[in-house]
Amino acid sequence: MAPTLVANGGDISAAKPAVTGRIATVYSEVQNSRLDHALPLPAVIKNSFSVIEGPASSAAGNPDEIAKLFPCLFGQPSAVLVPGDGKGLLSGQNLKIGVVLSGGQAPGGHNVISGIYDYLQDRCKGSTLYGFNGGPAGIMKCKYVTLTSEYIYPYRNQGGFDMICSGRDKIESPEQFKQAQETAKKLDLDGLVVIGGDDSNTNACLLAENFRSNNLKTRVIGCPKTIDGDLKCKEVPTSFGFDTACKIYAEMIGNVMTDARSTGKYYHFVRLMGRAASHITLECALQTHPNITLVGEEVASKKETLKNVTDYIADVVCKRGELGYNYGVILVPEGLIDFIPEVQHLIAELNEILASDVVDEGGLWKKKLAPQTLELFELLPPAIQDQLMLERDPHGNVQVAKIETEKMLIQMVETELEQRKQAGLYKGQFKGQSHFFGYEGRCGLPSNFDATYCYALGYGAGALLHSGKTGLISSVGNLAAPVEEWTVGGTALTSLMDVERRHGKFKPVIKKAMVELDGAPFKKFASLREEWARTNCYISPGPIQFVGQGSDKVNHTLLLELGVEI
Repeated sequence: MAPTLVANGGDISAAKPAVTGRIATVYSEVQNSRLDHALPLPAVIKNSFSVIEGPASSAAGNPDEIAKLFPCLFGQPSAVLVPGDGKGLLSGQNLKIGVVLSGGQAPGGHNVISGIYDYLQDRCKGSTLYGFNGGPAGIMKCKYVTLTSEYIYPYRNQGGFDMICSGRDKIESPEQFKQAQETAKKLDLDGLVVIGGDDSNTNACLLAENFRSNNLKTRVIGCPKTIDGDLKCKEVPTSFGFDTACKIYAEMIGNVMTDARSTGKYYHFVRLMGRAASHITLECALQTHPNITLVGEEVASKKETLKNVTDYIADVVCKRGELGYNYGVILVPEGLIDFIPEVQHLIAELNEILASDVVDEGGLWKKKLAPQTLELFELLPPAIQDQLMLERDPHGNVQVAKIETEKMLIQMVETELEQRKQAGLYKGQFKGQSHFFGYEGRCGLPSNFDATYCYALGYGAGALLHSGKTGLISSVGNLAAPVEEWTVGGTALTSLMDVERRHGKFKPVIKKAMVELDGAPFKKFASLREEWARTNCYISPGPIQFVGQGSDKVNHTLLLELGVEI
């Protein structure tokens, strides 16, 4: 076991307590057991390999516009590692590589960094790995730490992003690109790995284009990170962190299911992370079998109103009441309110008003709302009305994480059931309990799958930089097979992109992967939800297992998408 050191590499016995950085001696037994957990690697990257290129790539949408925005990178092929003699790898030099964590935390990020470091130690001895502090701002301000074996050790197989910390800054203005160039030149960087979600990897591609167009030698590789599960495609089967986060949430859902059955008198409304897509909610439903699961993409597809959603929940509550069940569990995606067409119209009108006017306390501003929109606004509970008026995020979007949709639904279902009770249509009892499971899932100890997957992603990123690639996202595939048989390569970031019109200009964006209603995970759920609604098929998965039975189990969504029946 490596010596226990503080983050700056000093011996703890002689050092003052570190402001940042971990000390492994204060770890729990489980944390300590994870430090030396051996991680297998795919056979293709453990041994001598070569890199081959596929056909020219296109874009996820609007290829002509993407080609204009990325003249240096557009059309470049993806890369695949195959057994070989190592020809094509850069030789005779020590590499200088930077790594940055960008956006929200996701379990496994530290293992991506560990994988990059270990690749450099194994294949490019004498190389240097710099960790940029605090996200992209660290690149612009040239704030970094030199990562060593001692520095990295306490973070292996651990949750969080605190090895170098993350941030949500973006490198997008000419001045910011110039700052990034200056840092790349100052540190003489051969490469940079950007670990992040769709926005961060879009930024990684812009950086790769900028560096190449300015003849910098610094190459840029991305890694797919987000617990939301909405950064994926055929070549990138899943984003890291999704597996762990869903297992953490599923444990908590299983707990409230047992509570519901124990008291027999509460309906637990559980709102789950996932602003733009409902992957987490769907996966947790497959793991736990709740009575009701709202999938935002289905609500949008059916153009359901808030009243439709309320009636659906009330109908299930009434049917269960007739069976003697005055309790249950209901899963709600964080972004549900954004999927309801009439609410989208309401938000759009509110955005216009908030952008141009001061909202007066007397409510005269409401006269600017269309009659139907005003009717909907007045239907909402006062607390939700207030939350819809909150300051917008930097992109101009409603901050849906601050809108307590679960509490809104409880109040609306309560009102509907009271009306039915007065009409003699409902005789049961309804008591709602609200929950939001959010940040609890972002920094847990990574599951065996995420720990191994992240390590392979990092090792693969090192291989891509070693082979001179840029503008790719590290891709590890064949994930339903044993780790030995996983594939490793890189997918052209421009192939994941489409454009959006913002402020009169086309802006590149990596298309978010939404829940596909004709996909295997949703079809599996849809075939079972009626039975789950009527009866109690609750499953309590318990805490994440690291050894023994179930420890290597992969999430249902990934297996079903890969064609494995569960």
